[in-house]
Amino acid sequence: MPFEALVLTCLAYAALMFGVAFGADRAAQSGRVRWLDHPLVYTLSLSVYCSAWTFYGAVGYATRSGLEFATIYLGPTIVFAGAWWGLRRLVRVARTHHVTSIADLISARFGKSNPLAAMVTLLAVVAATPYVALQLQSVTLSFAAFTTDQTTEPGLTALWLAVGLALFTILFGTRHLDADERHHGVVTAIALEAVVKLLAFLALGVFVVWGLADGPGDIVARLAAARDDPATLQGWLLRPDRWTALIIVSGAAIVTLPRMFQVMVVEAADENRMSMAGWAFPAYLLAMSLFVMPIALVGRDLLPPGSNPDLYVLTLPASQGNDWLALLVFLGGFSAATSMVVVCVIALATMISNHWLVPLWLGLRRQGGTGAQDLRAFVLNARRIAIIGMMVAGWAYHQASGGLAALAAMGLVAFTGMAQVLPAMVGGLLWRGASRLGAYAGIGLGSLLWLVLVFLPSIGLLPHPVWPEGVDALAGSIFVSMSLNTLVFVAISLAVIPGPVERMQALSFVHAVEPASPYAAARTGGAEPLLALARDVWGADPALRFFQTEAAAQGKSGFLPDLTARFLTRLERRLAGSVGAATAHAMIDRVAGGSALSVADLMQVAGEARRAQEETRRLEIASAELERTAGQLREANEKLTALSVQKDAFLGQISHELRTPMTSIRAFSDILKSDDLPDADRVRFAGIIHTEAARLTRLLDDLLDLSVLEAGRATLTVSVSNLHDLIERAVAAASATRPERSFAIDRQPLAEHMAVITDADRLLQVVINVISNARKYCDAERPVLTIRARKPQGQGPEIDIIDNGSGIETDRQGLIFEKFARLNDPARAGGAGLGLAICREIMEALGGSIDYLPGQGGAAFRISLPDRPLVRRSDPDSDTGNGDG
Repeated sequence: MPFEALVLTCLAYAALMFGVAFGADRAAQSGRVRWLDHPLVYTLSLSVYCSAWTFYGAVGYATRSGLEFATIYLGPTIVFAGAWWGLRRLVRVARTHHVTSIADLISARFGKSNPLAAMVTLLAVVAATPYVALQLQSVTLSFAAFTTDQTTEPGLTALWLAVGLALFTILFGTRHLDADERHHGVVTAIALEAVVKLLAFLALGVFVVWGLADGPGDIVARLAAARDDPATLQGWLLRPDRWTALIIVSGAAIVTLPRMFQVMVVEAADENRMSMAGWAFPAYLLAMSLFVMPIALVGRDLLPPGSNPDLYVLTLPASQGNDWLALLVFLGGFSAATSMVVVCVIALATMISNHWLVPLWLGLRRQGGTGAQDLRAFVLNARRIAIIGMMVAGWAYHQASGGLAALAAMGLVAFTGMAQVLPAMVGGLLWRGASRLGAYAGIGLGSLLWLVLVFLPSIGLLPHPVWPEGVDALAGSIFVSMSLNTLVFVAISLAVIPGPVERMQALSFVHAVEPASPYAAARTGGAEPLLALARDVWGADPALRFFQTEAAAQGKSGFLPDLTARFLTRLERRLAGSVGAATAHAMIDRVAGGSALSVADLMQVAGEARRAQEETRRLEIASAELERTAGQLREANEKLTALSVQKDAFLGQISHELRTPMTSIRAFSDILKSDDLPDADRVRFAGIIHTEAARLTRLLDDLLDLSVLEAGRATLTVSVSNLHDLIERAVAAASATRPERSFAIDRQPLAEHMAVITDADRLLQVVINVISNARKYCDAERPVLTIRARKPQGQGPEIDIIDNGSGIETDRQGLIFEKFARLNDPARAGGAGLGLAICREIMEALGGSIDYLPGQGGAAFRISLPDRPLVRRSDPDSDTGNGDG
């Protein structure tokens, strides 16, 4: 096939994958995730295990070593078919702790230690870089084998492939920073690629067995003939030590390879996905291995001597003139390579970001101050940089390696490297006595032995180790590294007493239960700094929703819950889903100043965990209900106390506001009775009387308006209006407030164009009041007012009005909508402080709400309208008014 035609085919296939990923992401954003979360899609995504090394290399492996290739399928099959209950438990624990990677799991289990996670990340990067290079190499070799007129250098082909994969990974792997780190678009595209590579391999197998050979009987005869060849038989000898070692490391790889942990654990919606995967994934592996030996035997007999056995799957149909089957097989191998690279790089980028770059950034920020910064944007950019870095490293290794000879064994090398995490992982899940120092020592020693015995010899930097006669070199290296790793891990764990946080995490991991709180008691201070932190990580709306839910669970209104141990723990776990357990713990500890439980406290927690579950549940429910009730009563009492003080001030202020204009009117009226008063003074004094009368009228209008609204007798004139026009009128009307002050307005006019069905005049009154208050009270040197309008899915329109001032004190935020409250000292501004109280009543009459949003950097209000307005009939004589809040 011409090279240009093959390139166009690859581009069309890549465009299809882009379309599938984009459609799945859009469906997930709109809430249509039912089909995306189907267990079949999850099971097919596990096929990322079958990389190009498996798709192409399994046949070459079988040609050189006979049935030994089956070990790479037997290990995962044993794990899934014989220990799927353990995988369910692993998924349950990981979801409970919002684990984002294999490094994050180890870190969370052993006291949320980020240095330990950073060490696991380093091991994963070293092991995966040559493996990524192997995928690039397999595609370039398949290009060279499939085309007859290739003019492009193989290195340039690999470069363009790396660029395309990096673009796809960045677009669909770092679009959002979610609390569960799931990538629906990527997983769906991988599931489709799983079908393509399976169909390609089965189609080739059927063609080989029944098209090139005379059926299964002929394959058996060819197998017997091959075993009669002394040279072939020597390579095909069954070596129990090697078989055992390879089955162990391939079984370990299915849970420790970053890409497998990503799709199997992080992308799992819940543990029930394992019910289908427990049998369906082994069936997939069986189908992928069914025709490996027949293809190897027929290729060995039909293709010229010296042909590369790793490319039999491609060269066999091409040699018989079956270009369409060869093209399908090429796309199958292309799918195997690209899916592996995408998921592997996503997993590694998450690990590099969470355990290298973000901790480094936090450390530099601690030294350089705590200015407001968008952590969410930094994390996403850090992951994008890590993706590009991994692709560059893979391509550079591909260029430096010089060909397939140095890459052929890298699949097993990567398996062996990541298997060094297995003792700490299994020990942490099953043994409460496993300690962080033991994990450090075990993983560190195992990784060092792997580097010296396996990795560096595989790339020619060290000689291969010499083992006693009869011991396979790879098997000996695997057994030594894994045995010493496990021995040191167990020995040091027995000698060291784990710390309090380790004990607490051990209890949660080993018993697969909700983790106990790492905070001994509620912290002092307010929740607003934590809300600002969560906003930087998740964005404003998700952070506000989480904090509002937690406040409601405590029986409080608004967005600021008390800093209880339960709340801090839940916040830390949610943050862990975005930035990793260790980083989340450090961030919460830094902002909230949490302190860990003592050993005695942990022993008490462990004792309570053994009590009867039903009694514990009943007490927890009763305690939570009492806590909510107490919180509501406490908040009501605090509000009543504050309102009592405000009421006294209000009555004094009202008396003053009423007496002042009345006194002026009375005094100047007496003056006007004088016969000898000049005409100029008469006009001036009449103007003063008019101004004071208008002031008195406005105050009485406010009081009347509030009374009518509170009694539910306000008349609503509902009509269809353009929200943009309403905001435009409000901004213009509010400009009369402090017109001498330069005030910048930040708007998005196009987003404001939406129809609203409401009482336009009443809504306009609310918006004018909020904007006027901002112009009065914003204390920024260069004041900026941000106005944003949007309509969230399933909700009514929302208007956010935010200034860049110092905002409202936390202890006064709960009172600003009360009719006896003022934003500040009455001496600072006129009016009786009824504006926001009237706004609240108006929005309730309209069926919506007005809320103060804390943690936004200044005073921030959200005006929310319903999808369908609540129309009320009442006194037609009601009037509107405005005032200050």
